[in-house]
Amino acid sequence: MQQNLILVSRILAVTTEAVFSSSGDRIRAIEADVAVSRPFIASFAGRFRPNRFVNSVKEGIFAVLFPSDCRICGDPLTRVSRLPICHACLESMVPITGGTCVLCGERVLSARIATVLGEDQIRCGLCQRVEQPFERAVAYGSYEGALRELIHLLKYGAVRPAAPVLGSMLAEAIARIEPNFGGAEIAVIPVPLFRRKLRQREFNHAQLIAQAAVKTRRGRFHLQPELLERKRETVSQTGLTRHQRRENVRGAFAVTRPDIVKGLQVLVVDDVFTTGATASECARVLRRAGAARVWVATVARTLKIAELQIEVRLPERSQLEEDEGIALARVSGI
Repeated sequence: MQQNLILVSRILAVTTEAVFSSSGDRIRAIEADVAVSRPFIASFAGRFRPNRFVNSVKEGIFAVLFPSDCRICGDPLTRVSRLPICHACLESMVPITGGTCVLCGERVLSARIATVLGEDQIRCGLCQRVEQPFERAVAYGSYEGALRELIHLLKYGAVRPAAPVLGSMLAEAIARIEPNFGGAEIAVIPVPLFRRKLRQREFNHAQLIAQAAVKTRRGRFHLQPELLERKRETVSQTGLTRHQRRENVRGAFAVTRPDIVKGLQVLVVDDVFTTGATASECARVLRRAGAARVWVATVARTLKIAELQIEVRLPERSQLEEDEGIALARVSGI
């Protein structure tokens, strides 16, 4: 066994860190609004990639000596990477499709009806009744299945190699609203953690995701997490109603440098958008401090079928009778 390990170490001299992961490439990163392929094997590690033959030998040896399973579905992993997720699980994380509210991103109706009405005109019932403190909220995918588990691996399992993958998804979401930014510089502010929770986790997952997303967007996006702080600890939002969530985060955030925030266009970033209570509170305090406009982007969103208020006006009865008479005349050949 010791001799085998020595052999493996020699073969892997070109790399320094290895964990079992994906069995293929995932096209998710955005560069200048165009998706490009980024192989998981060593691209995140930033190391020299050996040729295909050496790679296959290396992966075969590791599969025998150090068998491992996907952290999401449990299937055996066949290739070496820092992210212990299989190809099938990665490919199952797809963007949201269908009609969504133009302001908050909630799903409201089918894609076919959305095409007829015009997606830029669709607003859910809540956004018709309540003025949102942000310009628009967008998300990459639905908070379920493999995407939900991947977020949990980073957030609760401290699997940091998940951050670049989630960041590339976030970059795709940001690309959908980037034309609305005009030529302005954008301050990217991840939702902050309270200092006690930050000490426990040793990192802010939203900030790691934001860092990865900003790397794919050149020039205009500037990560500025120091501009917003969480002043008090809040209880977990899980299981709370919409009203309870709003009350839970009310007054929890504060702008640290209003002089810098004044006049800025700000993009608030988080992992998940559920009811929007956290994002709305962050947007509210930023607007109060003088931010010109605030946008929200998250990796995932909890989707429901929201109400869509559509006004339908029926013609007068006389018009109905006239139309009915015309139809009968056509049928009878009159």
